[in-house]
Order: sequence, then C-alpha cells, then structure tokens
Amino acid sequence: MTDSGPMPGALEGLDIAPSVLDLVGQTPLVRLGRVAPDIATPVVAKLETANPGGSVKDRAAVAMIDAAEADGSLQPGDTIVEPTSGNTGVGLAVVAAQRGYRCLFVCTDKVAPEKVALLRAYGAEVVVCPAKVDPEDPRSYYSTAARLRTETPRAFSPDQYSNQNNPRAHYETTGPEIWAQTGGRVTHFVAGAGTGGTVSGVGRFLKEQNPAIEVIVADPPESVYAGGDGSPYLVEGIGEDFWPTTYHAKIVDRVLPVTDADSFAMARRVTSTEGLLVGGSGGTAVTGALRVAAELDAAGLAGESLVVTLIPDSGRGYLSRVFDDDWLESRGLQPGHEVDVSPPGEQGEC
Repeated sequence: MTDSGPMPGALEGLDIAPSVLDLVGQTPLVRLGRVAPDIATPVVAKLETANPGGSVKDRAAVAMIDAAEADGSLQPGDTIVEPTSGNTGVGLAVVAAQRGYRCLFVCTDKVAPEKVALLRAYGAEVVVCPAKVDPEDPRSYYSTAARLRTETPRAFSPDQYSNQNNPRAHYETTGPEIWAQTGGRVTHFVAGAGTGGTVSGVGRFLKEQNPAIEVIVADPPESVYAGGDGSPYLVEGIGEDFWPTTYHAKIVDRVLPVTDADSFAMARRVTSTEGLLVGGSGGTAVTGALRVAAELDAAGLAGESLVVTLIPDSGRGYLSRVFDDDWLESRGLQPGHEVDVSPPGEQGEC
C-alpha cells in the first residue's frame, strides 16, 4: 500500500522522503568513547532513537502491517488492537496515521505516563492494566488485549510476540545495516530482549555472515531469558515472564543479567557523559556491552574485537522515572548508584 502517493513533479529528484514511513531504518552507529574510557575494546551503539517513532519498534511495526495488508488480514476500516509497553504501539500508531487505521492499545501500569500520553497524542485509545498479576489473570494485559480483540468489531492484532515478521524485519534491515556499517568487523552483538525479535533477526543475519559472531542478550535477572521466574522488575520493554515464539533461543549464545539499579544508573551515565539521552533498556544494553568489552580486554582481544549494542529508544519517555531521583528512591534505588562494568566473572571481586 502506498502511503502518500507518487511525489509531485515539483519534488522529483529532490532528497525528500515520500512519507514518514520511508524514514524508518538506516539509523546511525556511534562510538561510546566516554562512558567507560578505561575499556580499550571499542563499543558502538546503533541509535534506533533516530526512527520517526523514536524506537527500534518502528521496523517491526511497518513489517507486520505490510504483511497483514498483503495477505488481507488487515483492511481499510479495521482497528489495530495490541498489548504493548509503549514503543510497538507508537510504531503501529505511526503506520496507522499514514494509512487510516484506528488503534486500541493495552499497557501495564509499569509503563511511564509519558509513553501512555504519547500513544494518545497519536490518536490511539489506551487501556492500562496492573503489571503485578499472572499472564493468565483476566486483569493482565495479555488477557485484557485478548478480550478487547473479541469485543472490538473488525479487530486485527499484529501479535508482536508470535508474528515472525517481527524478527524478519531485523533480519532484512537492522542486521544488514550493522554488517555494512561495521564493514563486517563486528564480533559481538549485545541487545536486550522483549519479544526477542530484534536479537533473533539481527543475530541470525550476522551469524550467516560470520558464524563466529557472538550474540548476547542483556536482560533483567528476573526475566525468563536470564533464568528468572518473571517476577516484577522495573525496566520497561525488555525481559519476559513467558517465552514468545519470536525469541529464537538457538541464535543467542548467552544471557547477561543486568539489574534495574545498573540499568537506570547506566542510562543516566550514558546521557551525562555521551550526550545521548537513552531509556532504561538502553542502559541495560550498554551495561552488557561494556561488560563484554571488559571481558575482551582481559583476554587480550581488544585489538581484534568490535562490540555493537543497540539503543532501542530515547530517555524522553522516562523523564518521570529513570531520570527522577524521587521516583528511584521510592523504589529503593539510589540515584548515585555506581555500575560495575568489570567482566561478568569478576564482578564483586576485590
């Protein structure tokens, strides 16, 4: 489906995108040289904040909607119904604004109010559910979304947790971009995992180019990916309390647990030292990447290694949470917490 039609004659040949959806992807890589200056192994970050919806989820949103339109499961006049921590909802709302769909999203009360307000700014309807309930509980956001799908006429759910167009988007775009931008020199890819679409798609592509590339998930220790039981944690958008089929475990070489305290402190540290305003999950990813880089330093491999991490979204959606001292203290976290970025096996050693 075209979004804005052909370019008017007066604009032909100019460097102007036909629509906002043509701006999704081709995000930059940047060296993180100041956040941990004592680490020699280079760490670079893929800035998915540069997507028009502000996050990596724009890629999956476009891919899932394109596929649904192509197979006829989404048609003009339908309503998109989806459970989301915010970013997928924004990506879907951006596509919906271009193509004329109504959106109905379900979030948990863990989601920062800025993100709920952002979804509503795009014209979406938002239902907020409690986070501290089991997935099977009728109040959970999974159950609530399922109920709304049945109650809403002409409802369509992309179902980002099982829709294989989610990881496919990253296999076809994000992975090739990283490979090209690094000239094939990437040796390690570190990212958080929510649905698992990003790490599964990117990881699959990179390993097809070079099987020696290590794919690493940085995730909350409570997440099932990290061996936890899914008990509540504060970082938004990553970790899970169940196993989505969009998470391809065989692609992942290992999982590094990163606590809420370290994630939030690193997000603030990256922001204040690099000038990059990143969210809590970005702090998780950078913490994991720096620990991998420190490990490579210790092994004497700094000169032949390149660690790529991915910043999924901006800190603008978390100003009342991650960047608010009172909120952190109310959750038992210290604003001045120092993150340990020594190799995983050496943390806490004297």
